[in-house]
Amino acid sequence: MFRTMMNAKIHRARVTEANLNYVGSITIDEDILDAVGILPNEKVAIVNNNNGARLETYVIAGERGSGVVCLNGAAARLVQPEDVVIIISYVMVAEENLPNHKPKVAIMNEYNEIVELISHEPAATIM
Repeated sequence: MFRTMMNAKIHRARVTEANLNYVGSITIDEDILDAVGILPNEKVAIVNNNNGARLETYVIAGERGSGVVCLNGAAARLVQPEDVVIIISYVMVAEENLPNHKPKVAIMNEYNEIVELISHEPAATIM
């Protein structure tokens, strides 16, 4: 059996742009992506702390060191610049691999700088 587990989270990032006329997706500073192990074109869930909107899209790598978090296309209708969002990637993990699965979480400040990088302890063994 496989379980869907959180693999990475960018916690409390600030939306820097919302571009309705782009083809779609979320653009994220490539340094942030590297820190948590999210890849370009990877599916992510986004939760808007300001209005409760939840959506799924895919990632585009943004300019390194820019702090960019830009929602593109239709997703731009669900955010405003300065909104605080949580970006989550998930992975399918076989039950026998759960004890070794360690998600990464980047805690962000108001400038989209990582102030803490957490590597969670492995999930408990399923009985």
